[in-house]
Amino acid sequence: MPNGPQHLVVITGLSGSGKSYVQSTLEDLGFYCTDNLPIELIEPYLDEVTSHEKADRIGIVVDVRTHDFATIFPAFYRDKLTKIVPNTILIFLEATDEVIARRYSETRRPHPLAKDRPLIEAIQAEREALTEVKSLANLVLDTSQFSVHELKAEVMRRFEIAGQEPSMLVTIITFGFKYSLPYNLDLLFDVRFLPNPHYEAELRYKTGLDPEVVDFVESSAGLKEFYDRLEPLLDYLLDAYEKEGKAHLTIGIGCTGGRHRSVVIAERLARVYADRGNYLVDVVHRDVDKPPRQT
Repeated sequence: MPNGPQHLVVITGLSGSGKSYVQSTLEDLGFYCTDNLPIELIEPYLDEVTSHEKADRIGIVVDVRTHDFATIFPAFYRDKLTKIVPNTILIFLEATDEVIARRYSETRRPHPLAKDRPLIEAIQAEREALTEVKSLANLVLDTSQFSVHELKAEVMRRFEIAGQEPSMLVTIITFGFKYSLPYNLDLLFDVRFLPNPHYEAELRYKTGLDPEVVDFVESSAGLKEFYDRLEPLLDYLLDAYEKEGKAHLTIGIGCTGGRHRSVVIAERLARVYADRGNYLVDVVHRDVDKPPRQT
């Protein structure tokens, strides 16, 4: 086959360990990615995307969804893939049995090996089967204690591309003060000074993602002055944090219930800073799906 890509990252590991989030992070970094690629198609796939898509940074996700993956992949990786792309990086993701079981319980999706056995036995069987695959990995990540945005930050911090510096990841988390503060905030802004859409009957059951609520909040007296002061402050702080080598900055935007004002403000800030292209921006609306309080 023609020369392979300059950079190839293979993402594998336990089901429910966060492989799709690592894939999306690589896509944010400019990688051409695909998921659940059968092993026998990897070589022609690399040929295709290198020759026709002109992709020189490629990410692929492979795991036990492929028949006999644990048996076939180690030899293919050692004897073939690393010869096609000598600087291939293999990332293996895992988590504790309890965490993976909880994730499957929350999503209600079936584990690929749980067709004829209890979930916990399926997790343990997969872990044992992938022992050799794990031993080949350049990077092993236990995602048990990571939130989604923390996992993205960890991958960006530990994954390096020669001659390139990844942009700082900025996560904006909206929340309701009535439900407590999020953990690990670097910056916190309280927007409860704005009029509360909750007290408008027609807006109470909507959220800051609905146009009617956006219009209500954006028409608030003093909001322009707030943005005129907040954005220069963020410009200064984000630049300063990045110069200090911070890979991940978390900004909290809070209102009473985390459903209206904070969501509108966060979405606006995310658009502003994503459009500038200086940072990777992620938005998490922690409490937006909680029911509004009765009045």
